[in-house]
Parts: sequence; structure tokens; C-alpha cells
Amino acid sequence: MRICTCPYLLTAVLMVPGIALAQAPAPAAPVRPFDQLRVAPSKVEGRQAQGEPVRQAQGGPDRATVLKVARDVMQQARYCDMVTIGEDGQPQARVIDAFAPEADMTVWIATNPLSRKVAQIRTDPRVTLLYFNPNAMAYVTLIGRAALVTDPAEKAKRWKDDWATLYKDRNRGDDYLLVKITPTRLEVSAEGLGVKNDPKTWKPVLIDLK
Repeated sequence: MRICTCPYLLTAVLMVPGIALAQAPAPAAPVRPFDQLRVAPSKVEGRQAQGEPVRQAQGGPDRATVLKVARDVMQQARYCDMVTIGEDGQPQARVIDAFAPEADMTVWIATNPLSRKVAQIRTDPRVTLLYFNPNAMAYVTLIGRAALVTDPAEKAKRWKDDWATLYKDRNRGDDYLLVKITPTRLEVSAEGLGVKNDPKTWKPVLIDLK
């Protein structure tokens, strides 16, 4: 009786003279249900969107479905948190009333040009928006870059009557400034809507919009 030292066969093997033993099969590759998947590139509003990592169980929703769920969560949340980088390098957050996301997930907001976030965007355009819909227990994080827009034509397109007391001349005055946020990445967590986190790391589904 000899003990086989092959790492794939941890058992005793009877060495019978004149009889060749079949070679043990190589072990099967481990199942990795949360491997990074790549989605075929698609065009969104004339901008080429690269294939993005989607980290969730195999058989999960495709890119179009995830984007639809993200848009629904963002619209139903109404308000979102906006995070900018402060002068001291500390992230600073505030609640904002953003416009609904556009077809390519660009988000616009309006604000006072003297607000802190405007000064911070001028220094560092990186921003994060966080939307949470408590009814669906779902959230969307939008990571992108902000640009300040004073074009009267763009301002004329975007207004909410709820803001009438905040601006002297509605969306026509110098005290009304637009911020355009171009997304580079979405993070979506909406298990009740079929978009599930990685059960081990809790990492949400990611979509690259660069």
C-alpha cells in the first residue's frame, strides 16, 4: 500500500503490478458566479458608451434594464444628496432638487452662483449624487464631473415653479445658475427591482458611462 502524493487524489491507492491506473482528471474550474461581466458597447445620445463591468449573479438584468431601474429610482426619489470636494479636501454634502436625468443620464441642477458648491466645482469638478427611494429600498450613486452653465437658452429650458421665491427673476436672472453633471459611472442597488448587490461583498451593480 502506498499513499498517493498527487494533490488531486487524497486517498490510498493500491499499486497492483501489471495494471496501469488511469490518470486522475484535472479538477474542474471553480464556479465564480460573480466574475466581472462585460456588456457590449452601445451608443447613448451620440456618445459611445464603453462596455461596463456588471458585478452580480449570472443571469441578472442586462445594461438596458439596469439603466431603466436607475432612472426610475432617480425620478421617484425626487431629492438627492450632492457631494463636492471642499477647499480643505473634505467631501461636503447637501440635499438638492435636481432635474430628471436625461437620456444619457446627464443631470442638471440649478443653484445660486454664490453658493459654496459653485466655488468648489470651479476648483474641483468631481461630484457625486446619491438618490434613495425608501419605498423600494433602492439607491443610485451617480459619479461624474460638473460644469457651470450660464447660457440663457439652457436656463430657459429648465425651471421649477417651486423655486419662485428663491430667485428674483425666475430662471432669467444672474442669480440663477445651472450645473450640468456628466456621469462617468453609476452604482445601482435595487434588489426588489431585480438589481442585486454581490451577496459576499455587498458591492452594487456598476455601469461605466465614460
